[in-house]
Amino acid sequence: MVIGIEEGNTSMRLITYIAIVLVLLLAGTAPAQNIDMSTLPGRDSVQLTIYNGEDLTLVRETRHLTVRTGANQLQFSWANTLIDASSVSLRFSGSPKGLELIDTRFPHDRPQALYWTVESSFDGDAVVEISYFTSGISWAADYVGTVDRPESSMSFEGFVTIINNSGEDYEHASVRMVVGTINLVEKIAALAQRGIVSNEVLERLRGGAAVQSMPAPARAAVGGALADSFKERADDQKQIVKEGLSEYFIFTVPGTETVKNGWSKRMRLFEGTKVPFRVEYRYRPQEYGDGLVRLYLVRNDEASTLGGSPLPDGTVRLFQTTASNDGLGVLAFVTTKYVPIGQEFEFNLGSDPQVLLERIVQRNYRDEFWFKVGNTDKLVSPAGGEKIDQRYAIAGWNDHEVRVERIRNYRDVPVTVAWRFPIDGDVTMQSALSPALFDYRTPEFTSTVGANTTKDFAYELMYRRGSNQKQQQVRLNP
Repeated sequence: MVIGIEEGNTSMRLITYIAIVLVLLLAGTAPAQNIDMSTLPGRDSVQLTIYNGEDLTLVRETRHLTVRTGANQLQFSWANTLIDASSVSLRFSGSPKGLELIDTRFPHDRPQALYWTVESSFDGDAVVEISYFTSGISWAADYVGTVDRPESSMSFEGFVTIINNSGEDYEHASVRMVVGTINLVEKIAALAQRGIVSNEVLERLRGGAAVQSMPAPARAAVGGALADSFKERADDQKQIVKEGLSEYFIFTVPGTETVKNGWSKRMRLFEGTKVPFRVEYRYRPQEYGDGLVRLYLVRNDEASTLGGSPLPDGTVRLFQTTASNDGLGVLAFVTTKYVPIGQEFEFNLGSDPQVLLERIVQRNYRDEFWFKVGNTDKLVSPAGGEKIDQRYAIAGWNDHEVRVERIRNYRDVPVTVAWRFPIDGDVTMQSALSPALFDYRTPEFTSTVGANTTKDFAYELMYRRGSNQKQQQVRLNP
């Protein structure tokens, strides 16, 4: 039976409607009496745990009920919403004695609705918790940084925007974001071993299938695996969670907010705090393209006044006070990825017309020639005093390249410049720059250039060609 519910002059949405039909059980076979009915009050609390990775949001809401001795019937409807019906569950808060959930029914004559039958041994009040998964709710983080003069620190503050397209209004909701990665494959593998889900579901997840594209039972199993993790930490404000290969963080937005369907709402993640940073110029063609870029580097730790939690990925708007301190200028709009605690992250400001890089080849030459004798495998070299016939083919040699990395710094302060670039082939790098190897083919080195100074950084590359070549790697020879 459908009952219209009103709060003041405003009708509640269908999803928030839950009617209680109080069925008075009479002894023997006495004829049925008129059923006493009561409407359920509004939510006492609602909590949204939003997991962007799979378009899933765990909703946990509590309500106070007035129950009568005997069977009490509760109706829940999710019409015109994106609620996953297979995930809806009810439990009694605090596990009070005298209340028992008898059954859950899905009537054929009322689609997108269910009935719970609750047996009570007393007349009085009870608190129920209803939880379910819904789609259509997402979040996006953004940050604002105001850089001081000189460039050594910034005021940094974070915000989160909640977007609700779920079909339901959530008033005075506590919002929790799942930041990081939850390894669903691990969780579903454990369920598959217990026979709760099929191996087919596991293989679909391993193949990159989205949870929402799965059949309802499989989707509910995935949701249940997530719900277990979320519910265990329902009262935690901030906590790092590590499970196997997974690392994620549940971040609670301070206070409560009303997020209506079709709306988006921007909320503060944390207040502005002074964050120190360092400036570095980098030449890394594989990361930033073939040019020198200017970076602000910040470490997410306690020393930087951050470090209390990982930072969600999002957009960053950077401003700087003007030289006269009477206004702000735009430095850059950049993006940042998820930043774990203790990790350094960067703001790429692009090229700087006041710090220029010139890559100069000063000299090329060849030596260490080897020649092949006729159709044999014998190799001879003039460096060994052997006679070379003009009919011999060149089998191997070394190419030498003397290079200079020239930095022109027109700024009034010294700058730090770091190079990292790959070199293909069997190569020896000779330099007084104290280079190191980032990997087997990528040397890197760092130096400082004084204010209003031009400085050259020289090195020589020797490429082994033909029969001289042994393996693809870079060797360092100071």
